[in-house]
Amino acid sequence: MSDTPTIVLVGHGMVGQRFLEALAERGLTATHRVVVLCEEPRPAYDRVHLTSYFSGTSPEELSMTDMEFIEKHGIELYIGDPAETVDRDARKVTARSGLVVDYDVLVLATGSFPFVPPVPGKDAEGCFVYRTIEDLLAIEEYAKTAKSGAVVGGGLLGLEAAGALKGLGVEAHIVEFAPRLMPVQVDDGGGAALLRTIEDMGLSVHTGVGTQEIVTDAAGAVTGMKLSDGSELATDMVIFSAGVRPRDQLARDCGLQVGERGGISVDEQCRTVTDPHVFAIGECALAADGRVYGLVAPGYEQAETAAATIAADEASFTGADLSTKLKLLGVDVASFGDAHGTAEDCLDVVYSDSRAGLYKKLVIARDGTLLGGILVGDAEAYGTLRAFTGSVPPVSPEQLVLPAGAGAPAQLGPSALPDEAIICSCHNVSKGTIRGAVTDHQCTTVPEVKKCTKAGTGCGSCIKVLGQLVTAELEASGVEVDKGLCGCFSQTREELYEIVLALRITSYQDLLDRHGRENARGGDGCEVCKPAVASIIASLAPTIGADGYVLDGEQAALQDTNDHFLANLQKNGSYSVVPRIPGGEIAPEKLIVIGEIARDFGLYTKITGGQRIDMFGARVEQLPVIWARLVDAGFESGHAYGKSLRTVKSCVGSTWCRYGVQDSVRMAIDLELRYRGLRSPHKLKSAVSGCARECAEAQSKDFGVIATSNGWNLYVGGNGGATPRHADLLAQDLSDAELVRLIDRFLMFYIRTADRLERTSTWLERIPGGLDHVRDVVVHDSLGICDELEGLMAAHVSHYRDEWAETINDPEKLARFVSFINAPDTPDPVVGFVPERDQMKPDLPLLSIGLRPTGEDVLEGSAQR
Repeated sequence: MSDTPTIVLVGHGMVGQRFLEALAERGLTATHRVVVLCEEPRPAYDRVHLTSYFSGTSPEELSMTDMEFIEKHGIELYIGDPAETVDRDARKVTARSGLVVDYDVLVLATGSFPFVPPVPGKDAEGCFVYRTIEDLLAIEEYAKTAKSGAVVGGGLLGLEAAGALKGLGVEAHIVEFAPRLMPVQVDDGGGAALLRTIEDMGLSVHTGVGTQEIVTDAAGAVTGMKLSDGSELATDMVIFSAGVRPRDQLARDCGLQVGERGGISVDEQCRTVTDPHVFAIGECALAADGRVYGLVAPGYEQAETAAATIAADEASFTGADLSTKLKLLGVDVASFGDAHGTAEDCLDVVYSDSRAGLYKKLVIARDGTLLGGILVGDAEAYGTLRAFTGSVPPVSPEQLVLPAGAGAPAQLGPSALPDEAIICSCHNVSKGTIRGAVTDHQCTTVPEVKKCTKAGTGCGSCIKVLGQLVTAELEASGVEVDKGLCGCFSQTREELYEIVLALRITSYQDLLDRHGRENARGGDGCEVCKPAVASIIASLAPTIGADGYVLDGEQAALQDTNDHFLANLQKNGSYSVVPRIPGGEIAPEKLIVIGEIARDFGLYTKITGGQRIDMFGARVEQLPVIWARLVDAGFESGHAYGKSLRTVKSCVGSTWCRYGVQDSVRMAIDLELRYRGLRSPHKLKSAVSGCARECAEAQSKDFGVIATSNGWNLYVGGNGGATPRHADLLAQDLSDAELVRLIDRFLMFYIRTADRLERTSTWLERIPGGLDHVRDVVVHDSLGICDELEGLMAAHVSHYRDEWAETINDPEKLARFVSFINAPDTPDPVVGFVPERDQMKPDLPLLSIGLRPTGEDVLEGSAQR
């Protein structure tokens, strides 16, 4: 042994990296030699967000390892060189490369391995597991030639794997032996809500059946699966995601005690019960309470406990909160506390809406104590509810589960939480600790609190509550909280709107120089306020005398990325083309034009949920040529790229449907043509249903219309996206004229008072007085501004101009549509495509290593001008 004590860490995953950070925080990296043996070919990365690789996150962006940290603390990190043997008598570890390291303390953080059911054919070509970045790279490559894929396991990783297959263009099946999806986290009710939502996404789910055999062809490649119910599923590839097992073989081989079902046995200090010089943390450890923890938060706590014990500090790990909040395929799923109601004599309070995919269950003790719960489809209240677990909430359980728009749900702010409530379960940070960061350590922003307490630096699900707590604590301390739009403006977006309207300001620079913060005047502004002010000026353009064209003069430099080219940028650098199809109604001649354009330019075509046809894969220089043909055929911009009205969906209504009571198509077309091009704080979506059967899903839109025998009902503030919300009924049995007048008022009041990037659903819940106040203003004209609101909308309607029609007729405007400004005829060489299902899809390299061009080889991107 050398004079400097040595700590050897075997495994460098998320928990291993947290252990290294804990060593550094306690000064142990300065007093000890620290050696890390990592099996994977890359250092620690974020395995929790592994699936984000398929949505464009690179392996480098997933990395959790700051090499400056490694170098600063003198940590010896050996990548791709796992420990193969441990000699506990001699206290030596031997790595695969032959490296031998003496240790004083050995910490095993070997994690877990995917469980693959022992079925015939499990090792066939086309079978994969879903655990590492290398697994994902292999799946991505194989999926290029696969038409269908099956995932064995309907838990968290299984659903993510199925979503990945779907994103790769592969028909995805999920096979789960349990009677429901995510059987550990949700009950039957939650599983049913999750099932409906996932099936609506186009995934096929097979529950209550197991995999009996993997069927292969003569070459040994996967062709199908035999299931336990006797059926056979045709599939080209199989991903096993049927759970994990502790990686404890290294411990077994050196004589450490392991549990009957696996896991290295440790005490409350995470020290192995066999050898006081060896610790085990994370998924390889069988904790003192008899559990193997598969979540990152308990692993972090174990890492901190082990580091504290090595530093001779008092610490113990006796168990952990298993609460989880996940977003699976865009669906919120959360469970906390005694989610399945195992406590004696407990009661359930349940709200379920299977049509909307919502399920909320709270488990309550007889004395009113909140014991746990399950949330599917809407987990907005997760942070607050989890913090109340173990106490009696200040409001009734019924108020806690009612969704917005279905009554008067309780609005429980941070002040209602006790100081001992855990806000960040990843790092076990309480409300009291966060308050202390503000009051004792003078933290005034969320990033400062995150740095001080580590709250919010794990899975991120507590960020919203963290922000509320910081603001509440600052205000309670008498500190004036800056609610300005950004560092350039001390005013809110609503206040800037009023300034622009009252003073008829038509220039961003004029607004900044006259009303910006002192230190921002004369500057260039920032990426927060420039598009926000551009939107305000565009929405008020006819009234204040500004040019409403978003690429004119100064306005062009203020726009978001998509507005720069009047098209949505896609993941491979190409753009989408989305012509407006009002109400979803289209003549055959126009369908033919779209088909011919897509064929001539090799574009991918997709019928969307908004009842229009999107074309993907256009190069930037092709956009004007494509749009010239579309405009010539009578099409207009669909504004898919802008914060403006997208679509007004419709059913076929009374014209064709025997249940229809009003002409929903005609109304949808009228509304879409009226509000097209209306710039707003966020995108706007609408729908019109011809009867109460609601086929157009109007109650999930920003403003939705449902026909009645007496006219129309108007619903507002709905959202069917990442945070679903039922729209609220604003007024009923309206005539055509009354309906249009109220929508005019509602939209202009929203545009006037909403925050930047705030959807109507969030705005309606935030604005003081909520729906009742909006109804008073919009319906009853309580503020006396309805004439003004109607005038603003009338000005918009009368001054509407199609942006693409103006663009293709102006050579100066067309000059921006090039990939490289110093080589305008050169297409971007990075934009490539490969065939799939008789169309094309982006050709994305698995890993790209780029060389910086020099000299004459430099091409200037148009976005860099």
